[in-house]
Amino acid sequence: MHVIRLPDGTLLVPHSVLSDAGESGPEARGEQIIADAYVEIGPDDPDYERLLPGSVTAEEMEAARRRWRDEDAELARLFEEWEAGNAQEE
Repeated sequence: MHVIRLPDGTLLVPHSVLSDAGESGPEARGEQIIADAYVEIGPDDPDYERLLPGSVTAEEMEAARRRWRDEDAELARLFEEWEAGNAQEE
């Protein structure tokens, strides 16, 4: 997860959240649910200056996601070619 810089200058910072599932859910079986969430912080937060330089805009994050999908598609194609070549050898 990345720190996202909003147009108004606030930051969305990843924050792990531990959820109690209740007696009928996973906790009743001794399990815990961990989820990722974002917390919004402003310039008055003590961590703001430290996190600002590494933050990305929502547009930059979306561009990275598109690039990852494109690269994943190429990698999947290469793997399928490799797998087909190995299947013929067997």
